[in-house]
Amino acid sequence: MIVFRPATFSDVEHIHKLLNYYAKEGLMLPRARNAIYENLRDYILAVENNRLLGCGALHFVWDRFAEIRSLAVEPSLQKTGIGRQLVEHLEKEGIERGVTMFFTLTYQPGFFAKCDYIETAKDKLPQKVWKECVYCPQYPYCNEIAFIKTTVDYEPSQIKF
Repeated sequence: MIVFRPATFSDVEHIHKLLNYYAKEGLMLPRARNAIYENLRDYILAVENNRLLGCGALHFVWDRFAEIRSLAVEPSLQKTGIGRQLVEHLEKEGIERGVTMFFTLTYQPGFFAKCDYIETAKDKLPQKVWKECVYCPQYPYCNEIAFIKTTVDYEPSQIKF
């Protein structure tokens, strides 16, 4: 049975290995161990029998505005619904905390479209989104695609950048 749970310190090496596997494939950006440690509270894991099946992070950026990031599923388990379930868990947590708009920057646009995210121009996202970009190996030539998703409670005047 798959269990979805918060990440702990003992999970960092597994998360790091999984995320950077995909980074080496050019399918996501790399994450340094220190970035995972610093943002450990953001991560939720899909685990079965103490085996990491997948991970994802919910990073709060601004009032009622959060990023879904570092989403990865073990390669042999792709297309099994684990990624979608991780997104649903992250969104649920965000909604419980008051998030009304989610965004992601991705190289996997098809997946996020299937999760009801809508492609948007990156320059429509606020500058607060870009605070970590200067540390990215792709900076300033970002080729990720931006997607957003709003909740039923979203009101455009709610989120003030």
